[in-house]
Amino acid sequence: MDMFLPKRALFEREALDYAVGQQVYYKMQQLGVETLFIGSHNRVTGIPGKTPQEAFFESKRTLVVGVRRSLDFQTCKPSAHYQLPLVTGCMGECEYCYLNTTLGKKPYIRIYVNIDEILKRAGEYISERKPEVTIFEGAATSDPLPVEPYTGALKKAIEFFGSTRNGLFRFVTKFTNVESLLDAAHCGRTTIRFSINNQFIIKNFEHRTPSAQERISAAAKVAGAGYPLGFIIGPIFHYPGWRQDYEEMLERLGTELNAAAGCSVSFELITHRFTRRAKTNILEVFPRTKLPMDEKQRVFKYGQFGYGKYIYPKEKMDEMKNFFDEKIREIFPQSKILYFV
Repeated sequence: MDMFLPKRALFEREALDYAVGQQVYYKMQQLGVETLFIGSHNRVTGIPGKTPQEAFFESKRTLVVGVRRSLDFQTCKPSAHYQLPLVTGCMGECEYCYLNTTLGKKPYIRIYVNIDEILKRAGEYISERKPEVTIFEGAATSDPLPVEPYTGALKKAIEFFGSTRNGLFRFVTKFTNVESLLDAAHCGRTTIRFSINNQFIIKNFEHRTPSAQERISAAAKVAGAGYPLGFIIGPIFHYPGWRQDYEEMLERLGTELNAAAGCSVSFELITHRFTRRAKTNILEVFPRTKLPMDEKQRVFKYGQFGYGKYIYPKEKMDEMKNFFDEKIREIFPQSKILYFV
């Protein structure tokens, strides 16, 4: 469930010039994974799939290993200053995921082997902005944790930022294989966030991901290791029984985390929304989806990037916001709610 076991692994030849590339290659050989060489990680051929559905699921089982040539980082506002490009893509098959739109018809999982070069560049960005603190997001277009057993990139990044004075790191995951990170010298400079939802939503829409309880247990381990801890609750759905399902989830979270005394917790709350393009893509891959995407039940709102989204009407948004404000403050009185959208 947690470690990504690909059906095929596609390597740039230059990736084997790096220790991480060699490490991943030999691991794929040991596991009996089909390994092939490609010209570029940006122009990947060889992933089968005649229909959008086939292409999607075959891509989700494909690992691409390459060298990141551009060391210019994308910005990542408003949550961080820059993306830290260690991984692209995710092995999860969540029906609503925005990566299903942004990563195209074949959203394969890609890892970069020149981790030291990427972290050196991060150090340069930090130096340029001194004495300001520079924040880096490690999961803007990925869930990096399932490939961590192959690369060790997250642990290396955590310890790199632990050694800086002006850099902070953060990433979010739905997965639970956190053991290799628990003894990292993080020095409180990395925030690990878990994307969680109630079990009804996970079961229906978040395929090939751990259960709510497994994620909560992993979060307790991270809190016990002294990391700053955060939760993204999202997407939040309004449906018959939503209050009870989310209340049970929050109470279970509170029970487990109270055992990990002294941890600081932040929450990011994101309601379900969709674009017309996303709806089209979702229906191509998940034609029987039960995602609530009836445009008549939503309000159309233009976003900051020039396209519109269908969001819940104001009365439902207010109802959900008030519920989460009240419950989170009751169960986690020391926590921060960073935003509700």
